[in-house]
Amino acid sequence: MPEWRNWSGRQAGKVDSLHFLRSEADAVGLVNQCRAENDRLKVVGSGHSHSPVALGDGVVADVSGLAGVISVDREEQSAWIRAGSTIYSLGGQLHDAGLALRNQGDIDRQVLAGAISTGTHGTGVSLQNLSASVSGLVLVLANGEQVSCSEINEPDLFQAARLGLGSVGLITRIEMQLARAQVLKEKSWQATFDELVETIPEQIAMNERFEFFWYPGNDQATIKTINPVSAEPVYPIADEGTRQAYSYEVLPSHRPHLHTEMEYSVPQASGLACLEEIRELLRTEFPDVVWPVEYRTVAADRVWLSMAYGRPTVTISVHQDIREDDEPYFRACESIFLKYGGRPHWGKVNYLDAADFNDAYPMWQRWWQVRDKFDPQGMFLNTWSAALRS
Repeated sequence: MPEWRNWSGRQAGKVDSLHFLRSEADAVGLVNQCRAENDRLKVVGSGHSHSPVALGDGVVADVSGLAGVISVDREEQSAWIRAGSTIYSLGGQLHDAGLALRNQGDIDRQVLAGAISTGTHGTGVSLQNLSASVSGLVLVLANGEQVSCSEINEPDLFQAARLGLGSVGLITRIEMQLARAQVLKEKSWQATFDELVETIPEQIAMNERFEFFWYPGNDQATIKTINPVSAEPVYPIADEGTRQAYSYEVLPSHRPHLHTEMEYSVPQASGLACLEEIRELLRTEFPDVVWPVEYRTVAADRVWLSMAYGRPTVTISVHQDIREDDEPYFRACESIFLKYGGRPHWGKVNYLDAADFNDAYPMWQRWWQVRDKFDPQGMFLNTWSAALRS
């Protein structure tokens, strides 16, 4: 039996078969075959999630062959994109049309369908996650029908699928709302934690994008701001922290070290208090942890399973080397995150059950109702998501 592993190797398992999709016709055929043989079907991309969200136990379909920009509307600032397109491959293609993703995270290895299906995001108090920029989808449902949906056409299906954990249907095309291409300038500096805390509200207000990594070992933080500038790009692109180039060249960072990660989103007003408790936890109970804590902002949206649904958000991420036992540390952090009304990132580690998710996500029950309507037999559920079925 073949084995599928995620990026870090922490999530792995035997699967019945691995199918590489290169056409929409093949996607329809595979869904029909799985329905006839009563197989589960899990769609995967680059495997950059740290949670079991993409871990299959039946048929696994890799969509990385369904790649490329299909069409671009410069006036409407939108594009139809094949679902398996990697984020890093889209930058140049969209730039040729004078456009860019509205925002993106500091890792760009994910395929677009996986990124929207897990709520992947960047930073910026007025900038939403990738799922909120989706305006249309084409997907293959469990009955083998290929359908289009949007906020106007099949709006419930659209809401359930645009951040759907890969559990609603097999997405083949995505329409994204975009921004005009622009040059961004990055600035980076070091500060102590005490120096940093005093300036966080001001930095969030003054900069389009602001984030930092706090290192518990020396109580120092690496702070980064990124803002649009009326200037030309500077090539070759300098080291991270001093880049000046187009957004797709500045926003990603190189993250080669294998790690595992937990991230929670808390209301923006609670961000600093939550961070202070995480810091105290590290200082008193986990003094040997050297991996940093990351702090970012995300604007509110109305995407049902979004971590920022209905509220301006701060995201706090904790990390650990994959060679270390992360569970005691992560469980301790999770108890603090939940104290502040935290919602877990779908692609990161968490230890929640169905009742916990129901408490965290206001539209949890509604999402399951719509999901089950279009996939009543649970073809697109894996062992992890089936256990959460309400």
